[in-house]
Amino acid sequence: MGPSAAFFDLDKTVIAKSSALAFGRPFYRDGLISRRDMVQSAYAQLMFRLGGGSDEQAMARTRDYLAALCKGWRVEQVQQIVAETLDELINPYVYAEAATLIAEHQAAGRDVVLVSASGDEMVRPIGALLGITDIIATRMSIVDGRYSGEVEFYAAGPSKVVGVRELAAERGYNLADCYAYSDSSSDLPLLESVGHPSAVNPDRALRRAAVENGWPVLEFRHPIPLGRRLRDRPAVPVAAALGVGVGAAIGLAIYARHRRARTPA
Repeated sequence: MGPSAAFFDLDKTVIAKSSALAFGRPFYRDGLISRRDMVQSAYAQLMFRLGGGSDEQAMARTRDYLAALCKGWRVEQVQQIVAETLDELINPYVYAEAATLIAEHQAAGRDVVLVSASGDEMVRPIGALLGITDIIATRMSIVDGRYSGEVEFYAAGPSKVVGVRELAAERGYNLADCYAYSDSSSDLPLLESVGHPSAVNPDRALRRAAVENGWPVLEFRHPIPLGRRLRDRPAVPVAAALGVGVGAAIGLAIYARHRRARTPA
């Protein structure tokens, strides 16, 4: 058998919250973003998730909003705030079941890849927290250490499959032997691209698709900090009886926007 991989969506699949919106709280608390910024971002993500996140026009609007908002921001500032708050805002919300499943794939010799619409500067440190080095995430164009206002790669919807296929070609994966996990119907193209898809805490549309296709449905219920996962017995994913992401880029834009205001150029 050749090399294979397991591709994991991030938000609500590996962690029990939005990876990007999680960082809004400390910036609001410190006066870096307004209440209006937080409400608008939360509303945008809610509308995207309620709509299934699969509408191409909605994805394009989110991408363009991100590009315009990020223009001129210093990448170093983004990386700094993620590093400063990662342990507080992300670590406690990693699903123990996801961590166990990731470890099982790694023990089986498979590469594990995080595939997320959040920015690379955010997803990569989260991956490191989980012992994952392979990342497919949104990439902004950078010029002289600042975001240029252009999106090089927007890792949402069908574009996730583009990134997965590029990595598969580079590594020699047979996607029929690969695994994928997601909670959102916006990731149906990703799930359909591999031989072993699973729905995790699925939204209504994805649950329906999983039932129709006979895919496993997993319920992850126990977000536990890394320290406790090391001490306690790993949680086992619960398979639900059959028949029973994206807005993250907005959060990336928000926290850098106001961080710049207090940091010298």
